Amino acid sequence: MTYLRAIRQPTLRWIATAALLASLAGLFLSQIGAADAADAASAVGSAPAGAATPNGGSKPTVVLVHGAWADSGSWDQVVARLQRQGYTVIAFPNPLRGLPDDSAYLAAFLSTVPGPIVLVGHSYGGAVITNAATGNTNVKALVYVDAFIPAEGETVGQLAGLKPGSCVGGDPTQVFDLVPYPGAPPGAVDAYVKQSLFPSCFANDLPAKQAAVLAATQRPASTVILGQPSGPPAWAEISSWALVGTADRVIPPAAQLFMAERAGARIVKIKASHLSMISRPGAVTRLIGAAARSTS
Repeated sequence: MTYLRAIRQPTLRWIATAALLASLAGLFLSQIGAADAADAASAVGSAPAGAATPNGGSKPTVVLVHGAWADSGSWDQVVARLQRQGYTVIAFPNPLRGLPDDSAYLAAFLSTVPGPIVLVGHSYGGAVITNAATGNTNVKALVYVDAFIPAEGETVGQLAGLKPGSCVGGDPTQVFDLVPYPGAPPGAVDAYVKQSLFPSCFANDLPAKQAAVLAATQRPASTVILGQPSGPPAWAEISSWALVGTADRVIPPAAQLFMAERAGARIVKIKASHLSMISRPGAVTRLIGAAARSTS
């Protein structure tokens, strides 16, 4: 019953991406594509990083947090678009070891980022940013992309079953390959989504060959994540935005809408799978841009 997936994407050409901490993530090859026509048009005349926006403010730093079964390369197409628009972007390597630890790791990193921050989380990454941003006055906006948005005391496992229809519900042994790992808490294992299930479940709006690559390159998530309660939510103090993929088969749209509405988020719906940052990077970028402009 572990859902939360953000995954790297192949497109036109390969670039090498080094993980920020080699102890938490290895080297991965990712592909990055050219902008679509709309994004190319919006990029014309864009200011360099740190330049003033039309209303006189500086552009915030955008920090992107992937979910389970992912690495920071899952954001490549979004990163490229934001950089063309003059933003400083950091794709943060989420350890995927447990909600308190992952959140503390991100919070420590955010404390080193000067100036205003727009913090973006996909899937399980939404739970991480909800905890990590609490008390950080530099975080000016939260953006949730097909994400969990927990309230205090809730677990990812509880939210996963909030509404029916997830393709990763049911018997975990039929959904995941479960593998022990050194230093795991009692009863915890690493979970990999079965490659035969991945395309229809996570990547149902992507070409089959691309989905197969994403399935093969996934990073595991510890099952300890499911039962750990969330802390005081940052969205209670920080403005939030939410992108809801109406074709998401991992976190049902009804569950996403419930969480987003409860958080008071500005909501955009698009026809996309759970991997909207890969299949609809332009829409994801536009929502992040809207959040960023509100900080100036």
